[in-house]
Amino acid sequence: MFKFFKKYHKWLGLIFALFLIIYSLSGIVLNHRDLLSGLDVSRKVMPKSYTYNNWNLGALRGSEKIGQDSILLYGNMGVWLANGELSNLRTFAQGLPEGMDNRKVFKIYKSHKGNLYLASLRGAYSWCDEANSWKEISIEIEDKRFVDITEKNGEIIFLSRSFLFKGIDNPQQLKFNKIQLQSPAGYDNKIGLFKTLWFIHSGEIYGHWGKLLVDLLGLVFILLSLGGVIYFFMPRRIKKKHQQGESIEQMKGFHKWNIRWHNKLGYSFIFFLLITTITGIFLRPPGLIFIASSKIAKIPYTSLATPNAWFDKLRAIDYNEERGVYIVLTDERAYELDKEMELAPIAYEFQVPISIMGVTVFEKISTDTYLVGSFAGLFEWNPRRGILNDFQNQRPYFPVKTMGPPIKNASISGWVVNAKNETFYTDYDFGIKGINPQWQTPEMPQVIKESPISLWNFALEIHTGRYFSFIFGIGYILIVPIVGLVTLFILISGLVVWWKKYKGR
Repeated sequence: MFKFFKKYHKWLGLIFALFLIIYSLSGIVLNHRDLLSGLDVSRKVMPKSYTYNNWNLGALRGSEKIGQDSILLYGNMGVWLANGELSNLRTFAQGLPEGMDNRKVFKIYKSHKGNLYLASLRGAYSWCDEANSWKEISIEIEDKRFVDITEKNGEIIFLSRSFLFKGIDNPQQLKFNKIQLQSPAGYDNKIGLFKTLWFIHSGEIYGHWGKLLVDLLGLVFILLSLGGVIYFFMPRRIKKKHQQGESIEQMKGFHKWNIRWHNKLGYSFIFFLLITTITGIFLRPPGLIFIASSKIAKIPYTSLATPNAWFDKLRAIDYNEERGVYIVLTDERAYELDKEMELAPIAYEFQVPISIMGVTVFEKISTDTYLVGSFAGLFEWNPRRGILNDFQNQRPYFPVKTMGPPIKNASISGWVVNAKNETFYTDYDFGIKGINPQWQTPEMPQVIKESPISLWNFALEIHTGRYFSFIFGIGYILIVPIVGLVTLFILISGLVVWWKKYKGR
């Protein structure tokens, strides 16, 4: 058994060393989105599948009409001003920080008074006509991911992933109050197992210090990989030098130092390395399938142990003036909230399918009817009358009992309207398409096609294995579980070899 572990620890470690180094480096980048938000990567170094084409890949999320022949288009591409036909684009990102991550826009809203507001991944903004630029709104919150905007009787409401912020619609005197919603009926203080493992894997479960610990583990993985490769080739190098009659004492000393520290790093951090590896396996398919719907109690004394039942769950909001209530969508369900935001939100009995990836379209059609889009599909939803239609095919929706997506029409990533009120949806993979096939879809300008990808998103594509789909095709989904399981074997076998050879002695 000892020989088995020693042999395959050596060979698998050598074969998978490059993967471990790549995953460690990309993981460190993912842990520092704020610090690296201004850095981008050219799409020219990316596989062809990452080239923007026909407004795909989330480039275009929404539109907002600001004049008779002026429409703002926004999404992962930033903010652009177009004419009524959604063409002749020019940038409208003045005042937003450089870097694609800083210009990832989820919502632009024009108030009844004509003021413009913007919700983005990196903060909340208002448009200043005098400066002809966006100005960040000072809001006291650590997580600046703002996902939606609505309005009620002259008040502007910004929605973050965990809280609501309410202020008067006056760009000259913007002051927003933070509102934490009451816990819904039957709330059991549990959280999704996926989110728990995500926070453990990234270290975010213990805040900034936890992230630094995971960064350290990334460095340990890199050093172990490099040390293992050196240990594999060094004896051959020493033997060759000896045969050539050269001095080998210095190389032998380095060889002993390398294996000593390889062992020390391995057994010192083995517990944390195993935890990081195991949690990573379950964050991607097929491991994700087994935990996606599971919930567990919040781990005490961690960043997850918040009394806020809506922590990292809020995704979209609209104030329904006719009904005098808010409609709030989370990553799981739809709720009705009283206009004063004082009572606990009440879940609708008749729900709309929502992808775990989040809501991308939430548009009011009539008093009680909404258009809801996500990677689960595009739906016409009336919770009061119990109506749910597959909007793309204009037919009633019937749930599909499969392990896959609940609908196979599209991965909806946006919704836009031109000056003629012609409507289009965007599919993440295939791009823009008109509800009426006869409507002319706008052409994507070359300047947007050539826009870079943020360094953080580049690291994410590598870390999830999607980057390598140009080599492995759909088989890329097996990269994470295979590398994870092999890493577990390498760690455990390394511990066994060390114990038998050194500690046992």
